[in-house]
Amino acid sequence: MFSKTCEYGIRAMIFISQKSSEGVKVGVKEVSKGIDSPEHFIAKILQDLGRKNLVMSFKGPNGGFFIEKDSTVTLADIVKAIDGDKLFNNCGLGLGYCSEERPCPIHHDFKKIRNDISLMLHSSKLSEFSELLKENLTYLKLF
Repeated sequence: MFSKTCEYGIRAMIFISQKSSEGVKVGVKEVSKGIDSPEHFIAKILQDLGRKNLVMSFKGPNGGFFIEKDSTVTLADIVKAIDGDKLFNNCGLGLGYCSEERPCPIHHDFKKIRNDISLMLHSSKLSEFSELLKENLTYLKLF
């Protein structure tokens, strides 16, 4: 459903959000290790998300990536920043002409699923995941 880049981006942002809630800035190495992903790939993703103002960073010995406490970043924001909005609009079969007037064979069923996914992504704020991770009710990396 998501590109590999988007999967890593979502996982990295959730990890950074959790650390930020503890008052900690994290470097690329720690993010990479924390979500079990390639360091160079995460660095590029975070640089791009930083340019789009979804994550903040400071350079230097006390630097790293962080998300501000009052951030309202949602999973949808991350998906749109990395993969664009095709998940929210495109045909389930990838047809360019699919519409209400000219539906593809799965249009109506896929539209319901797409709307449910869209609702979930738009209503899921990064800040909501910190407590679940802290209590080990959810995981970003299996040991």
